[in-house]
Amino acid sequence: MILSAAVHHRIFDLLDGGPKTAAEMSKANGASLRGVRAIMNALTSFELLTKDAGERYALTPESATFLVKGKPGYIGGFMRHGDALIPKWLKLPEIVQSGKPAMAVNREDDGSAFFESFVEDLFGVNFPPARALAATLPNENRVLDIAAGSAVWSIPLAQRSKEVRVTAVDWPGVLATTRRITERFGVSEQYEFSAGNIETIEFGDGYDVAVLGHILHSQGERKSRDLLGKVFRALAPGGTIVIAEFLANDGRSGPPMPMLFAVNMVVNTEDGDTFTVPEISNWLTKAGFEKSRVLEVPSPSPLILANKPA
Repeated sequence: MILSAAVHHRIFDLLDGGPKTAAEMSKANGASLRGVRAIMNALTSFELLTKDAGERYALTPESATFLVKGKPGYIGGFMRHGDALIPKWLKLPEIVQSGKPAMAVNREDDGSAFFESFVEDLFGVNFPPARALAATLPNENRVLDIAAGSAVWSIPLAQRSKEVRVTAVDWPGVLATTRRITERFGVSEQYEFSAGNIETIEFGDGYDVAVLGHILHSQGERKSRDLLGKVFRALAPGGTIVIAEFLANDGRSGPPMPMLFAVNMVVNTEDGDTFTVPEISNWLTKAGFEKSRVLEVPSPSPLILANKPA
C-alpha cells in the first residue's frame, strides 16, 4: 500500500531528477506535507530511499532501477493493482475453509478486464528473461505465444529477425493490449492475433517454439497436462516448448515467492498452484517431450525447456 501510494504520487519519478526534501516533494506533486513525509520516511526504512543530514531524500539503486516510470526495469505499475488484489486476500480465512476463490481470474468473464492492464504492468519483470531466452533460440521462425498477454516472451524473438512470425493467442480483450505493445516495439506486422480460450481454440501446427509464460500456475495440474499435450501436437518435429513459472523446491518448503504465489492461486483461481521442476518435467515426458532441462535467466525462477522428438 505504501509503495502504491508512492508510485501514485510520483515520488520515485520526481526523485529521479535529484534529491528533495519532503517540503520540496509536497510542492512538486501537490500531496500533503504530512503524508509525503510519512511515506518517504517509511520508504527510507525499507531501504528504497536514502535521507541525508539535510533531510533530503534520494533514490537507492533498487528504486532507481525498478520504480521510476520509463526505465526498462519498471515494475511500479504493478503496485496499482493492490486495490483489486488486497480485498480478495482479506477473505483468505473463508477461502481456505471452502477451497473456492474469491474471484476466478482464470475465467474470461471475471479475468479479462483485470488482465488487460495487469499484463502490461508485468512487462518489465519478464522482459530480461525473455531476452535471455531469445539469445538461446537463434533459428526459430514460427512462434506460438500462448496466453500472450503483453507478448513479452515473443517480442524479443520477433526483434531478432523479420523472418520470425508469431501467433499470439489470448482472450479478445487482452489481445487489444497485445496488439498495442507489439506496435510500440515495431513488430506487430510479424504477428497473427488469435482470439479465444487456450483450452478450446485450435493452435494450428508446425511451430518451431511454443511459449507458456506464467500460465500453468493458473490452470492447475489437470488442465496444465492437457495443455502440454495440445502444445506437443502444435509443434513441428524438433520444436521447443518453453515454460516460465514460479518454481517451488522439491519439498515445497520454499522459496518464499512460489509459496506465497500458491496461496495467491487459492485466492484467485479454481485449481491453480505452483509446481516443482520434477513435476513439470514428468508431465512433459508423459506428453511426449524429451530433453527436459532448465535455463537460468535473470528471473526469480529458471525457465523449463523441452523438445518434441525430431
